Amino acid sequence: MEYYTLHQGRPADSAGRQERELRTYDLLDRLGIAYERTDHEAAMTMEDCCRIDAVLDVLLCKNLFLCNRQKTRFYLLMMPGEKKFKTKELSAQIGSARLSFAEPEDMLKYLDILPGAVSVMGLMNDTEGAVQLLIDEDVLTGDYVGCHPCVNTSSLKMRPRDLIDLFLPAVGHGYEVVKLVGE
Repeated sequence: MEYYTLHQGRPADSAGRQERELRTYDLLDRLGIAYERTDHEAAMTMEDCCRIDAVLDVLLCKNLFLCNRQKTRFYLLMMPGEKKFKTKELSAQIGSARLSFAEPEDMLKYLDILPGAVSVMGLMNDTEGAVQLLIDEDVLTGDYVGCHPCVNTSSLKMRPRDLIDLFLPAVGHGYEVVKLVGE
């Protein structure tokens, strides 16, 4: 595998790729969404993501999978990587007290994603609409947004408008814009 090189679209060879990753490319291709891709070692930290995002030339984005205390509401939050996440700040905006990070089992159940690979692309697997997408307003201001294709060994670059106007309607999800200061 060639690392940290930008490629147009899906890999030419699907050998060794996970089925959840290939489903992501299938959906993006079917929707006519243009994307660029880079393959890399597993990205487990924000430092790893910084190197990848420098190749993609996109806003470094944190994706957090959250839930309320009762585990009756689940949220996927997309926010700039440099902002600090403050649960109190987000809770007040969405009217959900006692937010915490959801369990890996819930991530797998609802998004078919493992820890380290949280991505908006996982919403394609949430057919029951159990997860609400929250997007910090700053994520939508850039020309491009980066995300994983449901695995943390590849990363994608696409236009936010394609994500909002094409991808989300196709997977039956809306989104709520939030304003996070992180101070």
